[in-house]
Amino acid sequence: MNRPMDRELYSDKDLVEGCKSGNRRYQKILYEKYARKMYGICLSYAHERSQAQDILQDAFIKVFQHVGQFDVQGSLEGWIRRIVINTAIDSYRKEGKISNLLQVNEDVVEGKIKNEGLSELQLKDLMKQVQRLPDGARIVFNLYAVEGFTHKEIAEQLDISIGTSKSQYNRARKLLLKWIEKATA
Repeated sequence: MNRPMDRELYSDKDLVEGCKSGNRRYQKILYEKYARKMYGICLSYAHERSQAQDILQDAFIKVFQHVGQFDVQGSLEGWIRRIVINTAIDSYRKEGKISNLLQVNEDVVEGKIKNEGLSELQLKDLMKQVQRLPDGARIVFNLYAVEGFTHKEIAEQLDISIGTSKSQYNRARKLLLKWIEKATA
């Protein structure tokens, strides 16, 4: 039986090599090492916990299927993170939701929105608010504000226009700030 400390005994290189050979013990240790952090990412894209769990499971299946493609010189966590994000986006794409979710008026004027009240808000509370966002706005918000993608990269990844990406991000910010102001009032 693996103890939680076991995962700290193995380097990422050891884990990758063990997973490449199909060793279930190494797969379990790799999963235990990264699942909690990746689940947090899944929650930021999903509308509910069960959907986040499905995304996480699908992502780790892909990790184990494609572990042979990982370049051991790079960051294993970063590589897994990319798979998790792509899996979250793919889950919406499979359902045909992406294009429908992101059809909005692209003439939204970008403006500065004050971040008053944000310092009083706990990260956990902010994540709850992000999960309330409509799916399209939540996906773009996460890709831009959390993951650091540019609007051009988001547009390419989601097959939308740059204007739609900006519009969805602006929509998400406005909704979040409205909800935050209400929560801290």
